[in-house]
Amino acid sequence: MRVNHVTGEVLGGPVKSIYVYEAPVRFWHWAMAFMMVFLVVTGYLIGAPLPSNYGDTWNEYLMGNIRMIHFIAGMLFTVLFIVRVYWAIVGNHHARAIFIPPVWSLSWWGGMIRQGMYYLFLKKKSPEWVGHNPLAQIAMFAMYVVGSVLIIITGFGLYAQQWGWDTGWMRWFGWVTVLFGEPQTVRTVHHLLMYYLGIFALIHMYMVFREDVMGGTTQLSTMTNGVRMFKEPVEPQGKRQA
Repeated sequence: MRVNHVTGEVLGGPVKSIYVYEAPVRFWHWAMAFMMVFLVVTGYLIGAPLPSNYGDTWNEYLMGNIRMIHFIAGMLFTVLFIVRVYWAIVGNHHARAIFIPPVWSLSWWGGMIRQGMYYLFLKKKSPEWVGHNPLAQIAMFAMYVVGSVLIIITGFGLYAQQWGWDTGWMRWFGWVTVLFGEPQTVRTVHHLLMYYLGIFALIHMYMVFREDVMGGTTQLSTMTNGVRMFKEPVEPQGKRQA
């Protein structure tokens, strides 16, 4: 099987199953999805609190518990992201794909155009890819990677504010409040980033299910067992239908 070593596009030849996503990447993927559910739900409730003062107020700590769950999930989210960055360094080529899109490659840009035409129903068939296609790579980088870095920074900036300026947390993350000018701006940006990552997650799930049904390769099972399987032979690049 001939594969473009930069883009991962299958150029032709007899196809075969390929081990793509290593176990740490797969664990990170599902653990991060789990954390994002907790973060989105609790983050939304922090921004739009429930009426938690019914009954004996001394016996109610609903919002405190919601905030605690949010803080714990946020810290676990950060740890998972740091581990993922580490594995991008020590893992295989596919572990680095979402962190370093090969924007220097003309074939990568060509693949992005062809993939975009397929998504817009201007092409009947999509190129086949061993890993992420170029559009998925740039989306993962711009929305997940950049979005995660920003939401982590603003999240710790907000967490530090409750401890006060004379604490270690503010020595580490007080610069976030200074950078944005005021605490409310940090909260607003953090809240908007929640929607930014939420929209990305919805689009990501839609595209995965769509390609698992309509595409020529496996998607859901690949992030479970790590193996990319091809459903049908791949035509040589010059013979693909427009």
